[in-house]
Amino acid sequence: MGAHRSDGRGENRADESGRRVPADGHRHPARVRRVYDEIATHFSKTRVNPWPEVEAFLEDTGGAVGLDVGCGNGRHAAVLADFVERVVALDASRELLGEARTRLRGTDRVWLVQGDAVALPLGAGTVDVALYVATLHHLPDRQTRIASLDELARVLSPGGRAFVSAWSTTHERFDREEGFDTTVDWTLPGGETVPRFYHIYDPAEFEAELKASALAVEELFVSSGNCYAEVGGGG
Repeated sequence: MGAHRSDGRGENRADESGRRVPADGHRHPARVRRVYDEIATHFSKTRVNPWPEVEAFLEDTGGAVGLDVGCGNGRHAAVLADFVERVVALDASRELLGEARTRLRGTDRVWLVQGDAVALPLGAGTVDVALYVATLHHLPDRQTRIASLDELARVLSPGGRAFVSAWSTTHERFDREEGFDTTVDWTLPGGETVPRFYHIYDPAEFEAELKASALAVEELFVSSGNCYAEVGGGG
């Protein structure tokens, strides 16, 4: 298929290498939210088990309040609830929160909140343990991503810790060494494809954005095509 440019409706174009370059409309937070509202039911069915990296991080944590930013269908919030007294599980997508409500039925320790990762609805220093998994890479630009990481630092309590992840250029589906913006299609059961905006990090860039924020970086590693960081509040 030949390269094509946006016609003003937010369609993708391709660069000289054939890599899909997202039009500005795809990166807009409202568009990202609508995409996940559209695919929520099918997406949730494919996201059943917690990541082992998340479980390993949580084994050394505990406290009163946990936070799951970009909680999706609640699979990690459910595990986090075993280590803290209560969990605030936040997502921009109302439909994904509905999936989480179904999954978490029967527990009163998880509070589901529709919200923005760049303006967390929590007081400063109130969160003991936070997860920010597979969400940072959906934010539209470096400034917004660092602002979101600053928000995470703001809400962490003294001694609080967080676990951050994002897709990486080390994933087998990518053939780039430097970070880049793209869209990745989600295919619904009927065959319809829905493009999702991503910023794909290279590991050095991931580290640089974390260090540019108010977070204190404790450990960085790459696993299964993702960049991971264990961080503290830095204050």
